[in-house]
Amino acid sequence: MPREGTGPDFIEALARGLEVITAFRPGQPVMSLSDVAAATGLARPTARRILLTLAELGYVRQQGGGFSLTPRVLDLGVAYVGSMGLWDVARPHLERLVEQTGESCSIAQLDGSDIVYVARVSMPKIVTLAVRIGTRFPALSTSLGKVLLAALPADEVAGVLAEPSRSGLRAVWQPERPEWEAELRAVRARGWAMTDEQLARGIRSVAAPLRDGSGRVVASVNVNAHAAETSVDVLLDHHLPLLLQAAGEISLDFARLESVPLTTRAGGAITKS
Repeated sequence: MPREGTGPDFIEALARGLEVITAFRPGQPVMSLSDVAAATGLARPTARRILLTLAELGYVRQQGGGFSLTPRVLDLGVAYVGSMGLWDVARPHLERLVEQTGESCSIAQLDGSDIVYVARVSMPKIVTLAVRIGTRFPALSTSLGKVLLAALPADEVAGVLAEPSRSGLRAVWQPERPEWEAELRAVRARGWAMTDEQLARGIRSVAAPLRDGSGRVVASVNVNAHAAETSVDVLLDHHLPLLLQAAGEISLDFARLESVPLTTRAGGAITKS
C-alpha cells in the first residue's frame, strides 16, 4: 500500500491506518506495538496512535501486551461484497453446485498478483489449505487466478505478476514467463482453467469466469477438490460442465441485477427497485 499519494487529495493518515490493519497476517493474530511498527515501517509513536484510534473505533483490541483485530474488521469486506450484490446473486447457484459435486465452491477476485476469496460454500472435508472469506493465494497457481489473469489485456499481465504476493504462501508451481504465457493463452481459448496440485499438494480445481452485463469478467468461480478423492477425469467430465452452467447462470443473474434501476428511499438509502 503506498504511503504517499500522487494527488493533493491523498490522505496519508488513512493509508497508514489501513496499512496497520493489513499488517496482521495468518498465524500472527496478536502483535506487539514493536511488531506492528516493524511490519509497516512506521515509527512506534505513529503506530501506537493508529492502533489506539482503531481500538476506539472497535477494529482493534488490546490483548495482554499486544493488539489483535476484532470481528468488526470483517464489516469492511462485507460492505464491499454487499455493495456488488454478487453474493446474493451467487449464493443459490453455489449451494446447488456444492450439492451436485459434493465439493467446496468459491468466488474470488484479483488484487494485485493475488486472488482474494469473496464468497464460498464449503463441504466439511480435510484439506491442505484453510480457505475463508478474505483468504489470499498467489493468482497464477490457482484456477480462479488463471481465469482472472487471462481476462486482462495480455500486455498487462507481466506487470500484475511482478507485484509481490501478500498471501504468505509460496506455490508449488513456479513457471517462467513463456510457460505461464502459454497457459493463459490456453485459458483464454477454452474459457476455463484447471490446476492440478500447482498451488499445494493434494489440491486440484477448475474455474470459470463470472461476467457482468457488458461481458467484462468481474470475478471467477471454482470447484475445489482433494486429489486423493477426485480424479482429473471426474473433475473435467462431471464437475466442469456443472461449473460452466452455474457460472453462466450467475453471470446472467448479475447482469439482470445491474439492469434494475436504482431507487432512492427516504433518508437517502439507495436500493434496487
